[in-house]
Amino acid sequence: MFEQKFITDALSRSAENPVDRRILFRAAGIAGIGGAAALLTSSPAQASRDSRDAEKPAGAPSDGAILNFALNLEYLEAEFYLRAVTGRGLSDGLTDGKGRKGGVTGGAKVPFKSGGLIEKYAKEIAADEESHVRFLRAALGSAAVSRPQIDLEASFTAAARAAGLIKSGQTFNPFADETSFLLGAFIFEDVGVTAYKGAAPLIDNKTYLEAAAGILAVEAYHAGIIRTTLYARDLQMPAKAISDARDSLDGSTDLDQGIGTKDTANLVPTDGNGLAFSRSAGQVLNIAYLTPKAAREGGFFPKGVNGEINTSAASS
Repeated sequence: MFEQKFITDALSRSAENPVDRRILFRAAGIAGIGGAAALLTSSPAQASRDSRDAEKPAGAPSDGAILNFALNLEYLEAEFYLRAVTGRGLSDGLTDGKGRKGGVTGGAKVPFKSGGLIEKYAKEIAADEESHVRFLRAALGSAAVSRPQIDLEASFTAAARAAGLIKSGQTFNPFADETSFLLGAFIFEDVGVTAYKGAAPLIDNKTYLEAAAGILAVEAYHAGIIRTTLYARDLQMPAKAISDARDSLDGSTDLDQGIGTKDTANLVPTDGNGLAFSRSAGQVLNIAYLTPKAAREGGFFPKGVNGEINTSAASS
């Protein structure tokens, strides 16, 4: 259960619209909208948040919209890792919510070497991703979006083909073996880090910002594990191909980085200041939808993501 402070601090920004906020007030046990408003307006901290909201540009996403966008990504990662280690995805109780609920195509238990390191890594990451889904759904309450339709089959083949890992007519199955699993994870693992980094400046509520920072740190650990393991297996060339493919989708800037060469490691992709780079939500969806154009569906999300933030960026 969340601490009362978390719930109180998050009340005003936990939903994507006023109706959802009223529902959350009632769920939190605050009697009446008028009473809730009085409670919040009497709070200096809330007044400060209201002031920041007033300064927010028109059309800027709410904190709830940002967290729901993150929830879509967590659904994808949780389904990928859970199916890889157990052969099953999220339980039904963790997939309903607002918007169109979709099923998952593809995914199977990877034939890991029994007791091997990669299986242990995968199990830990899977548990973390499921926890992220639980956390975000609990934080959003009735405003949480449902799991959208997810493709873990044709999408990986399309991504691998775009990277030049396979030829036309061939298929790529990230659940076939340990190497394929690592390359499949690398296709979107770094993307989660850049997504949370890019969203950080847009989050007003400090409680949410701290939570997002915590998830960002975990995603960075995950990406580091995948990158390090790929490097240890001398998979620098396919990793570079995947990195280049991501770069071809998210705009004209060349930010994405591979894992280095056999002589020089690049396990932590940073800029000249040693900082991780950011992606906008639109750029993240360019990669998730596997298109450099403005779109609302495709790739890993054949029917798009749920929530207000759902469109990839137009080519620049």
